[in-house]
Amino acid sequence: MIAQLLAAAVALTAAQAPRAAPPAVSLPFPTGDVQTYNIIQWDPNQLPRIYERSDQLPLTDEELTKLSQAGFEPAQLVKMIEERRCACDASADGLIRLKKAGVDKTVLAAVSRQALAPNRQLDLLVTLDFTGESRTAREAFLYFFVDDGDITRVFSANLPELLQRRNTHETMVDRSDIVIARTVRRIQLAGRVPLKTYGAHRVMVAASASPTLTHPSQLSAQERAKAQSYTFDYPRSSLQSLCRLTAGYRRDAVLAYKWNFEGSRFECEWN
Repeated sequence: MIAQLLAAAVALTAAQAPRAAPPAVSLPFPTGDVQTYNIIQWDPNQLPRIYERSDQLPLTDEELTKLSQAGFEPAQLVKMIEERRCACDASADGLIRLKKAGVDKTVLAAVSRQALAPNRQLDLLVTLDFTGESRTAREAFLYFFVDDGDITRVFSANLPELLQRRNTHETMVDRSDIVIARTVRRIQLAGRVPLKTYGAHRVMVAASASPTLTHPSQLSAQERAKAQSYTFDYPRSSLQSLCRLTAGYRRDAVLAYKWNFEGSRFECEWN
């Protein structure tokens, strides 16, 4: 009996004794607001479908129309679009043209879903080659003008400023003349040209002494005579939108300390 009373007294004393708080644990989580999500509401069917992509080039509007008119089943064409994508015009006008050409509505839905994103800009690599030992360009500014609907986009380069900067450049030796070896300094610049209209575009490349040109009509008659024009067809969508502009300068025969604009080359790659 006495032993039981002692045990009860010890238990009561232990229960009334103050308990030490557990040590705080530092975790790498913020201690501010908390947001809780019940994941049982998640639906695996909401995940985007996984497609087996082909290494073939994307289909085009013309190819899709040709295959449809050749008797390919809509399910086959949908599968091809899922595997190869489609560099198609998925705008309202583009889908209407495909429908008028006899393309099935399930194929039109696949085009709308799988077509490559429309182009908004093109990547441009500008290469400037300066041949010979000179210090500055005779025409201090290089311009290229691009028409874009009702807008003329003007791009310019201040060559004296460019040549004074510590640009990454490559120096080569031109040995095409067996008598004189000429040094070639190559500078490359890369950027993006925004374009909002699709189809045919014109590019004019010109050298000018004026720093404030805003339109090719402001070129002098002599500058306009030396300017070079190009055309390119800007697709609504493509795997890539890469254009290259190369401009060449050569040491002036009279003013040896200056480079003369010799000409340019312009080309684009889409798929």
